[in-house]
Amino acid sequence: MRFLGNLIWIICGGFLSAFTWWIVGIAWCITIIGIPVGVQCFKLSSLSLNPFGKETVGDGSAVSFILNIIWIFLSGLELALINLILGILLCITIIGIPFGKQFFKIAKLSLAPFGRRVVKV
Repeated sequence: MRFLGNLIWIICGGFLSAFTWWIVGIAWCITIIGIPVGVQCFKLSSLSLNPFGKETVGDGSAVSFILNIIWIFLSGLELALINLILGILLCITIIGIPFGKQFFKIAKLSLAPFGRRVVKV
């Protein structure tokens, strides 16, 4: 069931979400200082491609808190807004509600991705 959900997810906008994470990750990797941020973006793009059966757990520290503050102003708001709009569009139909919920999960993660890791459920 997860496979089917993830396959439909990619068609319904999951690829667009993952593509935005890739673009932001590449932009961060251009600078040497931003490489750890870019690597985190690439990790979270895999969640954007296959969100069903995966969750994020927090194990944050003071460094991740500071990175999240910087992240919100430089990249987080844009990614969260894109995922929020896609989630709202999918929640218009009854069939799209599970997919919209996944977009909301990714939008929330877009605001504070540092100190989080992806685990299989």
